[in-house]
Amino acid sequence: MSCYRTQVIETAFHNVTGDVAELAPLAMLFAAIAIGTKRDALVEALRRARPEIVTNLALWLTNAAVLVPLLAVPVMTGTSLIPRADVLVGFWAGLPAVVSVIAAILLIDFAAYWRHRAEHLRTLWPIHAVHHADEAMNWLSVRRKHPLGEAMSMIIDNLLVIALGLPFWAIAGALVLRAWWGYFIHADVPWTLGPIGKVLISPSAHRLHHIRDEQLMGTNFGNTVTLWDRVFGTYMDPAPYVNCETGIAEGTRDYLGELGRPFESRYWRKAQAPAVEQPAS
Repeated sequence: MSCYRTQVIETAFHNVTGDVAELAPLAMLFAAIAIGTKRDALVEALRRARPEIVTNLALWLTNAAVLVPLLAVPVMTGTSLIPRADVLVGFWAGLPAVVSVIAAILLIDFAAYWRHRAEHLRTLWPIHAVHHADEAMNWLSVRRKHPLGEAMSMIIDNLLVIALGLPFWAIAGALVLRAWWGYFIHADVPWTLGPIGKVLISPSAHRLHHIRDEQLMGTNFGNTVTLWDRVFGTYMDPAPYVNCETGIAEGTRDYLGELGRPFESRYWRKAQAPAVEQPAS
């Protein structure tokens, strides 16, 4: 038990320091984007986003320091927990590296798509509402996840690619690319990406998913590609909704308020609205 506890603590330390190292250059990049796109409106945008940024960072720290290590250590110390057929492992080993990475991105996005749609059903919505409550979306909004939501993402999104025998290096590469894209699509920029936005989820497409409208937020569930939204009928062109208002009817909360949100019976009754239960398709 003490050895396991040590591994969890070490993993927590490396996870937090690794995330900080990742966030630092991203902060400089998105600061430059904000200066270039907002100019005179930058100070007001920062003032409005400050409370949300504090909440987002607090939730990130909770997940990075506590939840992720508790889930990561069992995986790191026992990959056989998920059966991997030798024939599937061999199949992927014989393919070019780029094919494996692209396949990993598409398959993780497929699992994440259905996990995300399930989170918009009334049973799971009170957990996912924490992510949607941000009323001043910014690149750190991607980190605004309740620990229960973070746990579901970590487990569900990766089960398929592991079970199908994809190389762990390809899975890791796909996760890094999806994480970077996740920061980008949460940025407060009115970019549809033109023709590229037909293939990849754009910041405007994802902002539409965060719109303060329970019907329209049932669209654009993808993180990286638009493929699965198009296949399953939930893609919507974001062009008419650029710079739309984000948030939920229940309103935003501070860190402790967001942690407690899923456990309030009054909120559960409010969250069980038909519009949330049936995402637009």
